[in-house]
Amino acid sequence: MRCFRLSRRSVLATALLAGLAACAQPLTIAPSDAATVLARRSITAANPGDPGPHAVRFLYYGSGKDRRRPEYRDSITYRTAPVDASPFARTEPANAKARKTYWGYDNTAFPLNARVWYPEGNGPFPLVLVVHGNHNMREFSDPGYQWLGELLASRGFVLASIDENFLNGNLRGENDARGWMLLKHLEVFRALNDSAGKPLFGKLDLSRIALMGHSRGGEAVAIAGAFNRLPHYPDDATIRFNFNFAIKSLVAIAPVDGQYRPAEQPTPVSDYNYLVIHGSHDGDVSSFMGLTQYNRFRFTRPGPEFKSAIWMHRANHGQWNTEWNNKDNGSYSVRALQLDALVSGEEQRRFGRVVIGGFLEATLHGRDEYRPLFRDHRTAGDWLPPEMYLTRYADANTRWLATFEEDVDVTTGTAPGVRIAADSVSTWKEADAPARSRASTFRSNNATFGWNNTAAGKDSTITRWPARVTVTVPDSLRRAWSVSSSGTLLLTIGSTDQKPGPRKVPRDTARRDSTARDSARAGSRTGSRPSAPRRPKKPAKDTVAPDLTVELEDGSGQIARLPLSTFGPVRMPFESYIYRRRNRDKTQFPTLAEPVMQTYTMPLARFRDANTAFDPATLRAIRLVFDRKKVGAITLDDVGISSR
Repeated sequence: MRCFRLSRRSVLATALLAGLAACAQPLTIAPSDAATVLARRSITAANPGDPGPHAVRFLYYGSGKDRRRPEYRDSITYRTAPVDASPFARTEPANAKARKTYWGYDNTAFPLNARVWYPEGNGPFPLVLVVHGNHNMREFSDPGYQWLGELLASRGFVLASIDENFLNGNLRGENDARGWMLLKHLEVFRALNDSAGKPLFGKLDLSRIALMGHSRGGEAVAIAGAFNRLPHYPDDATIRFNFNFAIKSLVAIAPVDGQYRPAEQPTPVSDYNYLVIHGSHDGDVSSFMGLTQYNRFRFTRPGPEFKSAIWMHRANHGQWNTEWNNKDNGSYSVRALQLDALVSGEEQRRFGRVVIGGFLEATLHGRDEYRPLFRDHRTAGDWLPPEMYLTRYADANTRWLATFEEDVDVTTGTAPGVRIAADSVSTWKEADAPARSRASTFRSNNATFGWNNTAAGKDSTITRWPARVTVTVPDSLRRAWSVSSSGTLLLTIGSTDQKPGPRKVPRDTARRDSTARDSARAGSRTGSRPSAPRRPKKPAKDTVAPDLTVELEDGSGQIARLPLSTFGPVRMPFESYIYRRRNRDKTQFPTLAEPVMQTYTMPLARFRDANTAFDPATLRAIRLVFDRKKVGAITLDDVGISSR
């Protein structure tokens, strides 16, 4: 009997495992082209992800009486006073009581706690704050950025990881409090730096500050950037602000967006340096929500500032924080998420070290040699893990020919006098860019162009005149912008899997209509019924990347041509399967491939090299010629010229 029971259990277990396997999504990862794309690093400076020359020191500051955090009670070097965050962090009475019971304080007395890594030496050193996002409030998140603290302190930055765990858990609508708290911590550092006898006296350069945040903290840094320059709290103008810190840079790591809307508007941010990074396999913020903030980020004056968005294939949400790791949705993640598809945590943080280190070196230390990484990730080569990346870029010296935001006329550009024309295309429209999440968009219009350079019918294999799109540059605009060979053309282009059908030869409308009427009359005389309409065939998906030719024409008619792939990889969209259960991604998301676009930065001097008679100073037209692939479609956004 005993053997029979064991055998039966074994059969049941085997059947259960087989059932689970049948329900599991097969491991599907897009083939990587990293061996080719990242083969040649062109930046010759030292790797910004490697430790620097400074010895690293460490301290805590905090309330000195935190019941849940002994380090902020027993190990502090500097004691801070609590702050009243009740105008910004609002809780329901029952929830507020439970939270006060756990923490020992409510939102009228939030502590200012942080762990600080700093370089040994006199300085002064730039200051960087990093803040975590939402997580189980009993699983403390602020220790999870030690990998950044040690790196940046060794390279001559002071980094503080801010404790906001008391804002975690079952709170909603608290992201304005997260941003406001960052600014209150800057006040702490101002006191630490200004008073003799304080532990960081004279070590801080408060004219060079960066704020960095992860998840909800990624949205919080944008909120802090907006609050920093406002005289009043937008939701209650009786609350005055007087921050005005010299914040130079903002970094958002897999951020959310729109959880706080000042005065019911998306948070407006401008004239900072801005970096946002995200992963394709993020099991919490499953869409690149940071692109919505990136898209509305504005530069209102020329200057050195720039913005960049970098998307990393196979990165998840939690591995930017060593306390979170692969648990994007807590312990549920182990059962629900396709963890085998992820890059390792150390490789994901290796990418973080390179891009965050390079960004802060460029924007706070003035190391311009690292800026190319944010225009074209190929320039970093073997510094980066061998994965695939997409990069968006713009700077404060970019003038926009076409952003597709200004009106509903597809033939007009953004700058005065700019015209857009298309020849022989199959598709031409403008629309908001969809995101991976259901009923969500990137809140940024772009144009879609599809083409099929083959004839219809019996001659469908014959290649015809290639379709093309032309953006004209008026003489007055070119002179006002001082276009020259030292400038750079920016094109943001995305691939699609659309496969337009062959071109149709237009027929005479009157003849077509009369033929239709004659056929209908004949059918009524014979008593026959018109045939039922055929169900349209499901459109075929394209699988070949849509390379094309970028053609520039000057005022004398000289033309210079280069393939788009000269300036970066041209790929099809990546399908990403986040969940383990078969078909769950297909039911959860409208698309398996989020349409993240790539910015191609094209020095005008490269076109002059391609045709020495071409004069960039008299640039008259920018043309996309669809001659390198017979059939395909692209999305186009943000056509501009930078003077850098």
